[in-house]
Amino acid sequence: MSANPDPQVLLGDDDVAWTPADATELYRVDAWGAAYYHVNERGHAAVMPTGEDDLSVDIAVVVEDLRARGVPFPVLIRFQDVLQARVRRINRAFSTAIEEAEYDNVYRGVYPIKVNQLHEVVEEVLEAGQPFSMGLECGSKPELIAALPHMEDDQALLICNGVKDATMLRLILAAQGLGKPVLPVLEKYTEFVEFMRLAEELGAVPRLGVRVRLTTSGSGRWRESGGDRSKFGLSIPEIVKLVEVLHSRGHPESLELLHFHLGSQISDIQILKQAVKEITQVYAQLHRRGVPVKFLDVGGGLGVNYDVGYSSDDPGIGYSLQEYANAVVYSVQEVCEQQEVPTPALVSESGRALVAHHSVLVVEVLGAYTKDRIEDDFAASEEDHAIVQRLSETLEWVRQRGGEAPTLAQLSEAYHDAWEARNEADTLFSLGYLDIEPKALAERLYWSICYLVLDRVAALDPDPVPPEFVELEEQLVDQYLCDFSVFQSILDHWAIGQGFPIMPIARLDEEPTRRALLVDLTCDSDGKVSHYVSARDDKRFLPVHALRDGEAYDLGFFLMGAYQDIMGDAHNLFGRVAEAHVYADAEEPGNYYIEKIIPATSIRDMLASVQYFPNDLQRRMNTLIRHKVAEGMIRPKAGTELLEQYMSCFHDSTYYDTRAK
Repeated sequence: MSANPDPQVLLGDDDVAWTPADATELYRVDAWGAAYYHVNERGHAAVMPTGEDDLSVDIAVVVEDLRARGVPFPVLIRFQDVLQARVRRINRAFSTAIEEAEYDNVYRGVYPIKVNQLHEVVEEVLEAGQPFSMGLECGSKPELIAALPHMEDDQALLICNGVKDATMLRLILAAQGLGKPVLPVLEKYTEFVEFMRLAEELGAVPRLGVRVRLTTSGSGRWRESGGDRSKFGLSIPEIVKLVEVLHSRGHPESLELLHFHLGSQISDIQILKQAVKEITQVYAQLHRRGVPVKFLDVGGGLGVNYDVGYSSDDPGIGYSLQEYANAVVYSVQEVCEQQEVPTPALVSESGRALVAHHSVLVVEVLGAYTKDRIEDDFAASEEDHAIVQRLSETLEWVRQRGGEAPTLAQLSEAYHDAWEARNEADTLFSLGYLDIEPKALAERLYWSICYLVLDRVAALDPDPVPPEFVELEEQLVDQYLCDFSVFQSILDHWAIGQGFPIMPIARLDEEPTRRALLVDLTCDSDGKVSHYVSARDDKRFLPVHALRDGEAYDLGFFLMGAYQDIMGDAHNLFGRVAEAHVYADAEEPGNYYIEKIIPATSIRDMLASVQYFPNDLQRRMNTLIRHKVAEGMIRPKAGTELLEQYMSCFHDSTYYDTRAK
C-alpha cells in the first residue's frame, strides 16, 4: 500500500478555490454538528464545547498534543463540556415549554445509563443535572447496583426498566424504604404479581410504574418498540386488572408512573404527539378512577441527526429539541384540560441525545491501496506480448494527445477492448501460457485505461452515466486502511447500518480529490465503513485527500458517545482505545486542558479476558524455546532475547502502533 499522487476523477471544480465552508457543506457538519462542531479558518475540525458562545477548541491541535504526550492511536476524545451543555439544553427546552404553556407541573429528566455506562459520563450528567434534579434509568441488576449509590438528591428519580428478578425487586423495595424515589417500571403482569408478593412479605407499601402497551407504533428501524408487537408493556386489560388489585389492597396510590417507549430514534414528531396523547388518556382515565398517578414518562427517542436517510427506514430527524419538548408538554396539557384532570410531572429518558455529541474517535490512516498503473512514458515494444501491445495501443488512443475528444460510444468500445484483453491475459496465465511479467504489465495497462476512460466520461458529463461506468468507478475507489476496528468502535454501523459522520480533522481548506472506502485492521471482510455522511449523491465512498509521505492523516468519527463505547465487540481481540478527557478553558493555550488520559486496553488484559494468562503463556513459550535450543536450532542467548521480546508485547496496545520502530 502506498500513497498514490495521481488523482482520481475530480470531485469538484478546479477553477473555484476550495474553502472551509465548502468542507462544511461536503461533510454536512451543520446537519449533525448541533452547534457544537464546525470547520475553523485553518481548515481544521473544531468544537465549541458549550454550544452557546464563541469559545472553540481545535481538534487537530488536541490530537498533536496527545501525540506529543506519547498517547497511542486510535484515541477517543471526550469533550466533557458538551455533555454538560446537552443536559442544560434539554432541561431548558422543557422549562421553556412549561413556562410558555403555563403547564402546572415540572419536568424530571432521567439519563438511561445503558446508552453509556462509563462512570465519568454518568457523573458528568448528574453533576450538570443537579440544578434540575436529574435522575437515572437502569435496565438491569448490575446497572441498578451501579446507579443506586449515586442517587443523592431525594427528588431525582431512579427509573428501573427491564426484566427484574426477586433480588432486584427486593433491592428496589429496600431503596424505597430509604425514602428514595426508585420506581420499577413493570413490563409484564407476572412481574407485578411478584413485586406485590415481595412487598407484602417485607411489610412495605410499594411504589411502582407500568409500561403501557400503546396502539401507536414508532417509525424507522425501531418501529416495533411500540404498538401491539412491542417486546414489553402491559395491555389495557392488564392495567385494568392491576388497578383493581391495588384498589382491593387499599393502595391505589402505589401506581405512581405510566411509561411508554417508541424507540431509540423518533423521526416523526406527529407520531410522538399521537403516542403522548394516547398515554395521557390512560393517565386521565386512571386519575378519574381514584389512581393519583404522579409521573408520565415518555421514554427515550429524542432523535440525533447522524445523517438524513440512508434508506426508507432511516428518514432522519425533522424536528428541533424545542419542538420535541413542546410536543410533549402541549399534548399532555391538551388531554388533561379536556378530561379536567391535573397535569402530571413529565419524565423523559433521552440518552442518545444527551451523550452522542460529546466524544470523537480519531483514527489514523495507515496507507492507501490503489490500482497499479503504468508509467506515463511507457511504450510497448515489438518484444512485448501481443496482449501488452494491444492494451498499449488502446491506452494511446484514449489519451488522444492533440486529437479530437472521443465520444461516449468510442470510450465504451475502448473500455470493452481493454476488458477483453485483460480477461484474455488472465486466462492464458491460468493455463500456463503467459509469464508473470507480461501479466503484470497487462494489469497495469488495463487500470491505466480504466482511470483515463472514466476521466474522459466525467468530462462528457452524460446523464445518465452508463451502468458499466458506474460499476467501474466503484472498482477504482481507493481503500484507506485505518487503525481501528469497526466491531469495537462503531458496532452499530456493522450491526444495523447506522451512519456516522466521518471527515478529516485537518486539510479541510483543501479540496479532497480522492474517494475512499475505509477499511479497518480486522481480518474480516465486513471490517469496513460501507456508507458515509456526505453532500455527494453517492454515499458509498468518503471524499478524502491524497496521502502525503511522512505526514499523518487523521479522520474524526463523530457522535460516538451513545452506545458505541459500551457495545464494542472483541473481534480479533482489539480492545478499548485510549481516551482523553478534555475541558474547555479560555485561560489555557488552545482554549482547553486535558484532565485525564486513560490508557488503551493492553494485550495482557485483552488476552486475560479470554483466559490466556501471562504466566501460562510465558511457561509455554519458554518450553518451546528450550526445546529449540536443545535441538541446536538457536543459541541460548537468542532464545532468551526472543522470550524477552515476546513478553514485552504484553504491555502494548492491541492496535497498530505507528510509534514502533
